[in-house]
Amino acid sequence: MFLYQATLSSPQSVREGGVAIGSFSGTSKVQEIAVAAGGASLELLRVDPASGRLIVVLVTAVFGLIRSIAPFRLTGASKGISIDSIQPPNHIPTHPLPEQRYQRNLTITITLYHLTMHQTADYLVVSSDSGRVVVLEYNPAKNIFDKVHQETFGKSGYRRVIPGQFLATDPKGRAICIGAVEKQKLVYIMNRNSSNQLTISSPLEAHKPQTICFHIVGVDVGYENPIFAAIELDFTESDQDPSGEAFDAIEKVVTYYELDLGLNHVVRKWSDTVDRTANMLIAVPGGAEGPSGVLVCSENYISWRHPDHLEVRMMIPARVDPLHSVAAAAEGGLDGTRSGVIIVHGVVHKLKKSFFILLQTEDGDIFKVTLDYSLGADKSIGGVTNIRLKYFDTIPVASGMVLFKNGLLFVASEFGNHYLYRVDSLGDDDEDQPEYESSLIPPEADMVVFRPRALRNLTVVDELDSLMPLIDSKVVNLRDEDSPQIYTLCGRGARSSFRMLRHGLEATEVAVSSLPGNPNAVWTVKLNAKDEFDSYIVVSFVNATLVLSIGEIVEERTDTGFLDSTMTLAVGQLGDDALVQVYPQGIRHIRADRRVSEWKSPSNKWIVRAACNQKQVVVALSSNELVYFELDGSGQLNEYQDRKETSAHVLSLSIGPIPDGRQRSKYLAVGCADNTVRIISLDPDNCLGSLAVQALSSAAESLCLIEMNDTGTHVGTTYLNIGMENGVLLRSTLDTVTGTLSDTRMRFLGPRAPKLFKIKLQGQPALLALSSRPWLSYTLQSRTKLIPLCYETLEYGSSFCSDQCPEGIVSIAGNTLRILLVEKLGSVFNQSVVSLKYTPRRFELHPPTNTFVVIESDHRTYCPSEKRKIMEERSNDMDDGEFQELPPEQFGLPRAEAGKWGSCVRLINPLSMESTSVIDLDDNEAAFSIAMCTFPYTLPGETIAVVGGGQNVKLTPRSCKRGFLRAYKIVNDGAELEFMHMTPLEDIPNALCAFQGRMLVGMGKVLRIYDIGKRKFLRKCEAKIFPNVITAIHTQGNRIVVTDVQESVHYAVFLPSENRITVFADDTTNGWKTCSTMLDYDTVVSGDKFGNLSVARLSSEVSQEIDDDPSGNKLLLEKGFLQGAPHKLEHLAEFHVGETITSIHKTSLVAGGREVILYTTFLGRIGILIPFVSKEDVDFFQSLEMHVRAASPPLCGRDHIAFRGAYVPVRNVIDGDLCEMFNAIPIEKRRGIAEDLDRNVGEMAKKLEDLRNRVAF
Repeated sequence: MFLYQATLSSPQSVREGGVAIGSFSGTSKVQEIAVAAGGASLELLRVDPASGRLIVVLVTAVFGLIRSIAPFRLTGASKGISIDSIQPPNHIPTHPLPEQRYQRNLTITITLYHLTMHQTADYLVVSSDSGRVVVLEYNPAKNIFDKVHQETFGKSGYRRVIPGQFLATDPKGRAICIGAVEKQKLVYIMNRNSSNQLTISSPLEAHKPQTICFHIVGVDVGYENPIFAAIELDFTESDQDPSGEAFDAIEKVVTYYELDLGLNHVVRKWSDTVDRTANMLIAVPGGAEGPSGVLVCSENYISWRHPDHLEVRMMIPARVDPLHSVAAAAEGGLDGTRSGVIIVHGVVHKLKKSFFILLQTEDGDIFKVTLDYSLGADKSIGGVTNIRLKYFDTIPVASGMVLFKNGLLFVASEFGNHYLYRVDSLGDDDEDQPEYESSLIPPEADMVVFRPRALRNLTVVDELDSLMPLIDSKVVNLRDEDSPQIYTLCGRGARSSFRMLRHGLEATEVAVSSLPGNPNAVWTVKLNAKDEFDSYIVVSFVNATLVLSIGEIVEERTDTGFLDSTMTLAVGQLGDDALVQVYPQGIRHIRADRRVSEWKSPSNKWIVRAACNQKQVVVALSSNELVYFELDGSGQLNEYQDRKETSAHVLSLSIGPIPDGRQRSKYLAVGCADNTVRIISLDPDNCLGSLAVQALSSAAESLCLIEMNDTGTHVGTTYLNIGMENGVLLRSTLDTVTGTLSDTRMRFLGPRAPKLFKIKLQGQPALLALSSRPWLSYTLQSRTKLIPLCYETLEYGSSFCSDQCPEGIVSIAGNTLRILLVEKLGSVFNQSVVSLKYTPRRFELHPPTNTFVVIESDHRTYCPSEKRKIMEERSNDMDDGEFQELPPEQFGLPRAEAGKWGSCVRLINPLSMESTSVIDLDDNEAAFSIAMCTFPYTLPGETIAVVGGGQNVKLTPRSCKRGFLRAYKIVNDGAELEFMHMTPLEDIPNALCAFQGRMLVGMGKVLRIYDIGKRKFLRKCEAKIFPNVITAIHTQGNRIVVTDVQESVHYAVFLPSENRITVFADDTTNGWKTCSTMLDYDTVVSGDKFGNLSVARLSSEVSQEIDDDPSGNKLLLEKGFLQGAPHKLEHLAEFHVGETITSIHKTSLVAGGREVILYTTFLGRIGILIPFVSKEDVDFFQSLEMHVRAASPPLCGRDHIAFRGAYVPVRNVIDGDLCEMFNAIPIEKRRGIAEDLDRNVGEMAKKLEDLRNRVAF
């Protein structure tokens, strides 16, 4: 078995330290965000100045795990002064000169050199699991990250003594520090050489053995020697003291490491004790901008520390618990103690004459911090005298937070979608929230509290979808579409969601207007070629034409010069300020002064098809003749003297765009009824001459010649797109020199013949194809994409540009005119969301009603009964009426102590995407597993939802008061859940599965068979033969495949005659499996929590032997092998994804396509494994993978083979993500690889595209 791995949707999660802001493109007024998306790819985001939304500029896979990223700019780079080039004066003689005279002339020469002013871009420093630190520079011309430097410092992988976990840069760009969790810290000096190129020094060690590091930052000390601050803990004495007294007395310290630029070494300059709960450092601006030093964030406190000044300490206000009054919170929580407030992230923003700091707690509350400091008589800045702190707003907990200069705040959420906020106010005018000052709060104060509120200072501008954490998924086609939908459970707590993913782009309806009849075509035109926006919408009916003006309101116009008493075949803008209308009886040329020139079709002939651009018009007559018109210099539309006769009836026409600097387009495409497409020359030397013919399998219903900027340069590629009657879109490359066609590719779009239209997206030409569903072909990051729109069937379309909608699509559907907007061009799936109450655990489809039953449960929150009890007690105790419960969607669920659970069972209609029924679990119960089971002997014709869980569950050590099985019916045509009965168990059932009219229950290490009774489930069989905890169960016939949490996969068989379950095969190696599925009777694919995918198979001989022994007598006598089952599984394929696998399915993704293995990961990745069907394809892609691996090594220095085989050597799986980078490497390398494989570049790209398109998208 050989498999091809490909990613359908990349993860959008962001880890801590994975966000950096800077001017990476070199433009001072434009800031970009570099994001380590999913830890496995680098993304560059930019705010679109027109729409104010975030756009993805670049996505590049690194084939490794990014640990941290940081921006830096070399000292003086902001001034942008450098010597670009040195050209010696012409008067210097070429003959040899005496040494003294040469030196004198050289001195004169240097005085003639000049300095060139330019803006230098920021660099990006990346640390990863490669054991290397990499310095990257963004190349805007090629839209790639160029590797400037790569320095090796340790072994690969995640290890606590290998630097890379912490990365800090000197604020002045002179050095970077990279640290490990334990012992090692390395400092690199950054400089530039005489050619203005970045140089990096050898590493300078700042190691300290038996020391744990918690955080590192670069301290702003102006232009003094660079200093890095770290929170450290020395465990030397604790490690040698078995009594534990040394551990209780251990202390954390904040340490300054100074880089002496003169002596070129690092010394420990200063160290002082900090709070034992200290977890984060934030550098305070220094030099002429602030007092320098660091803010030490610890539990409940922040403190300013500086070697030359006294500590200033400030208590962090605690949020009032929604179930407690202010007075109760001040006295303590339920147990009389205050729960700690921990700062998880912070960002510093500098203003012209001041600065402020935004700090976020683990509850999501943001506080604005300002520092008061003293000024000397000479304007020198002294120490901090007071810390001011004020509640700002509450947003989702961030793993990264950056603030733009223009007042936009980007928040990379720890879980769920990311947000872009606009800072409307700095909170100084918020009188409802008090400002706390360290000088006014006594040190012995027990607590400072505040009451949060809805957003006031921030406004959401944009939202980036993120599936992280993706907990479970199902792939089914409930909407009878071309491709199935992927239903997922995502998120955590009250911000979790049930999502439906449909392949396609989201289309937003801007306007919908009814028309007096059913139109057959629509166009938009400008009055002048220099106009920014369209002026008219022209709608054609069977016997009339309607002209609408575009402005603040859309209204009908009758004075435009268009003939409104007949249908229209084509409309366009001619020359600088003229319009053209083609109708069956002729052509109207409408000038700017409303003068109209008409060309009438010959008698007994009429126009059937037309095409035009800014200077050319071509019409096809009913007599199979082509008539060509061209605009001359005086603005007159002239007919060419000859006409071209075609061999068959003309079905479609398309004229190419006029290249820059040219007078006309050289080529015309003509589709005829004889299933051919011809390329006709429009060059004056060979006008209307035939250049090329493309034979088709079906007639060409529509044609479109379009130039796509997919080469990465300013020169695009001209494509001929053909929409055929059989629903296939065919694309051929048109040679702009010879007019020949090559590199033909096909894609089935739907049962309807595609109609093709040229539009614009992001300022670039794009193709709109309307079949049974709309499709868009466009270029993104220099790559051509073809993706459907998640919208209803459209009949005709055109581009639309107005002040309110700069890049829209105007279309017709039935008797309505619609204006659509497509924005998220980088997305593969369109998402529909249903909000959930708690963190989702599992869900199952109820086939009779096509509804989903979802189980949710959250730890450390109250169940409904306990919550009501507390609310009643507090309402009776309070007279001040201060009780207020906060919306959990923004502020999260109320916190409780460990061992408290909130859980519910929810019924969701996936067609309407609505939650129709919710049943809360009470008495501190939590649901963990679910299955749909049928019991034909007891409840014939019914499918029962069985939910497994536990009461009073404790996570460490793992225990519960009791487990349970709950049975539910789905009644009222899938609108309601009805509880049947509950069965108590001894442990938590983590896995349930229907089995031969009964049910398999994996309860801890015990596997049982249950049947349903009237009041409870009835135990029929039990097997205590599994090592740890059962996580998944699959069955076929009497065979049972059980996945263990630690001991991989086990094959068992149920012996009906003995009523016994026996394990007969297991894996050769341990595996911490999280999910699995059966590919066939003998093969299983599984994923583990370390990100490994594995395919294992039972040999056919053993499988046949087991099936031939229904009594199991022989199996009972077999001895175990290697302390396990008698037989072992054979591993067919191994592959390391790098992210925890959460679900695996065997499914088909396209109509008529082969089955593939689809997997999802915790971070939100959706990928597939495609089985190869021929040895030839295996050899080709293995060779391609080897060549691309050599031609384009991973960006962060990780060895590709080592990464894909991080735990188990990669086997029989080809990395499609690496192979598809073939299209992104330089053309010279592509040609070399293609020659080595005896193909051309076009054939290589087509092979890659066809492999994916046959089975997926």
